[in-house]
Amino acid sequence: MKVAFVGLGTMGGPMALNILKAGHQVTVYNRTREKEEALAAEGARRAESPAKAAEAAEIIVTIVSDTPDAEEVILGENGIIHGAKEGAILVDMSTISPAATRRMSGKLSEKGIKMIDAPVSGGSEGAQLGTLAIMVGGDEDDVRKTLPVLEAMGKTIIHVGPIGAGQVTKAINQIIIAGTYLSVAEGMTLGIKAGLDMYKVIEAIRGGAAGSWVLDNRAGNVVENEYPLGFRVRLHRKDLGIALEAAKELGVTMPCAALVEQIENGLMSQNYGDEDVSALGRAIRKQSGLE
Repeated sequence: MKVAFVGLGTMGGPMALNILKAGHQVTVYNRTREKEEALAAEGARRAESPAKAAEAAEIIVTIVSDTPDAEEVILGENGIIHGAKEGAILVDMSTISPAATRRMSGKLSEKGIKMIDAPVSGGSEGAQLGTLAIMVGGDEDDVRKTLPVLEAMGKTIIHVGPIGAGQVTKAINQIIIAGTYLSVAEGMTLGIKAGLDMYKVIEAIRGGAAGSWVLDNRAGNVVENEYPLGFRVRLHRKDLGIALEAAKELGVTMPCAALVEQIENGLMSQNYGDEDVSALGRAIRKQSGLE
């Protein structure tokens, strides 16, 4: 298939590469143009704008940082809406506002361009390995047509409902992992202060009810107090803002998510916003006298 891919950051770069490796013809665009070079070396074409990237594409994939970024690459002056052909399907894999997703879908449909929202979970590791969980909202037939591309990036692909439903599902995901990251940070800190061998503790509890991806892959960060990038604190904080806004609209109380949001605000104010989300451990360790 002819695929355009817009957004080649920590997640987007390896995702685009996996589409290319699956045998699709890929045209890429990224605001920081140097990030296109690695894909071009693997055979991808380069375009001068999102609109130019979309011109010949059957499927257009976008994954950018926030709602304003998505609106710019999709509806902006050089946006996809000005280049995509009628019948093309835009797959937005960013994590953005569900309401904005529905608005953009409406604007695109006026031009005969279809849209599905397909945010992902699985971190940079999942992006590299092609094992992401993909939560898809949109028309069933449109989703079916995009499966060859989605399957190059993800292992679990679930159609959860109409346009915007993918974003609500991703918000739920981010709420749940917020609590998991925080509880892992608290548990590891308790064990450290008790003088335990925390790697033995992790091994002891991972097979029981406390087992989780976060425990397996990020508890060691808290133990070592080192937080190499997997998924940035500032991006998770942005996601929680989306989730909390949706909760406010629906009258849902979310005390755990609100607490994590405040801790992440503190981390960002101390210039830790580009560390992995497990840096919640940095805050808990410090509050517990380990710093």
